[in-house]
Amino acid sequence: MTPETVISIARQAIELTLLMALPMLGVSLVVGVFVSVLQAATQIQEMTLTFVPKILSMFLALLLTFPWLMDKMITYTRELFLNLPAYIR
Repeated sequence: MTPETVISIARQAIELTLLMALPMLGVSLVVGVFVSVLQAATQIQEMTLTFVPKILSMFLALLLTFPWLMDKMITYTRELFLNLPAYIR
């Protein structure tokens, strides 16, 4: 296995990880900004008001994107295992 192969596999794994985290992070960002604007407008500074909507929205985003996430993980793992003999050479 050459160093270029190892770097390529690591790069693909990092790209996949970032791609899979993007829906939850995006939803959390949008909800966080919305709650912050709401808090600034109403001057309510309750800490649970920031965390509970983010957690619930991230859980909902995870439920909605779970089939897509599993498909991406299974595809990456399958390609990694199928190419394993080529990596050994």
